[in-house]
Amino acid sequence: MTVLDAVRRLRDAAPDITGRPRVIAIDGRGGAGKTTLAQRLRETVPNSAIVHTDDIAWNHSCFDWGAVLVDNVLRPLHQGEAVDFRPDAWITHDRPGSITIPAGAAFIWVEGTGVIREELAPWLDASVWMQGDLDEQERLLAARDGDSAEQLEHVANWTLEELPFLSREQPWARATMIVAGPPHIEHDPDTELVVAPPTSPRSDYPPAERGRRTRGAGAGAGKADLPPGRTGAGLGAT
Repeated sequence: MTVLDAVRRLRDAAPDITGRPRVIAIDGRGGAGKTTLAQRLRETVPNSAIVHTDDIAWNHSCFDWGAVLVDNVLRPLHQGEAVDFRPDAWITHDRPGSITIPAGAAFIWVEGTGVIREELAPWLDASVWMQGDLDEQERLLAARDGDSAEQLEHVANWTLEELPFLSREQPWARATMIVAGPPHIEHDPDTELVVAPPTSPRSDYPPAERGRRTRGAGAGAGKADLPPGRTGAGLGAT
C-alpha cells in the first residue's frame, strides 16, 4: 500500500471530523519503527504534526500518563485549540522548551508505546499498530541507544512494565491498521508500507465509536472518556 493510500484509509476510518484535526495513534514496541512511520506520514500530509508520548512520559512514568496526555494535549486538540504544554517533569528537571502544536492542523500523529489503550480510545480517530520481530526490535534498540549496563538495566525495567501492559491492552486487536516494521516483503521503502488486515472485527469502526459501543458514553476511565462533540468548520483531508 502506498503511504498516501494508508493516510486515506486512516482518514476514512473517521470521515465526519470537522473543526479539529484527526488524531491518529501509532503504537508498537520499542524499535518497531513508530517514529520513522510518523515522520513519513507527516511528510505525506504537510499540514500535520507529531506528538511523542516519550515527551509526556519523560521522568514521569512508563505508562501512567494517559490522563496527562488527555488533559493537556488531546482535549485542547479536540476543541480545535493550539497546544503549548510544559510537563511538570520538564519544569522540575529544567528541560527547556515545551510540547507545541499549532491550531489548524489536519492530522496529529501521536506515536509511542502504549498509546492505543482503553483509556484513550474515545480520543483517537484511528490507529496503527507496528508489528515486528522481537529479536530484531531489540537489536535495533541496542544499535540506537547502546548496550551499556545502565541502558540494559533501563530496558529490563521497562520490559517488566511493557509486557504486562501490552498483554492487558492488546493494542493490535484495537488497531485500525497493522503495519509491518521492518517488513520482509518486497516493496518500495520510500513510497509504500506493508500492511496486514485488522486482527479483530472490532477494528472495522473507529476507536472512538468502538469505545461508545463497548462501554457506553461516559463509562470507564473518567475524564479520559469524555471528548467534546465533533462539530465546527471542516478541515482538509490530504
